[in-house]
Amino acid sequence: MKVIGIAGWSGAGKTTLLTRVIPCLAARGLRVSTVKHAHHAFDVDQPGKDSHTHREAGATEVLVSSANRFALMHELRGEGEWTLDALLEKLSPVDLVLVEGFKTQAHPKLEVYRKVVGKPLLHPEDQNIVAIASDGKVAASVPVVSLDDIEGRDQHSDRESRAAR
Repeated sequence: MKVIGIAGWSGAGKTTLLTRVIPCLAARGLRVSTVKHAHHAFDVDQPGKDSHTHREAGATEVLVSSANRFALMHELRGEGEWTLDALLEKLSPVDLVLVEGFKTQAHPKLEVYRKVVGKPLLHPEDQNIVAIASDGKVAASVPVVSLDDIEGRDQHSDRESRAAR
């Protein structure tokens, strides 16, 4: 499976970009999955539901299934956070996996950058960044595209970026 990460500081628009790109890729016939890293405790389960009760009782994995979807919850129970590679092995095969977060892991990444966030570029410190999507001009040694150019039609962004260097 091809994997590309979407990296950037909080508030840069990573999730917004993904919600705009995924339908375009799906419309082109690509099967797309996503992996999202959470930096804090999160729960997809709700107290009072049977699946939550099973997990709280000590089950390592709880799989909830219906006619529309299934969800597998795995409690790490102190074993340590899994690597991105280990998580990718859990996915069914698709054409493309978009990874939001995991910005310190080594995989190709598109950096989402907005100057207004007030944080520095992750590029060039992160050698895995292969391109930057920004809402303004950015001088970089990798291609820079407009955050609004979801279809990839703006052929001038990259040339302008390289000319600015």
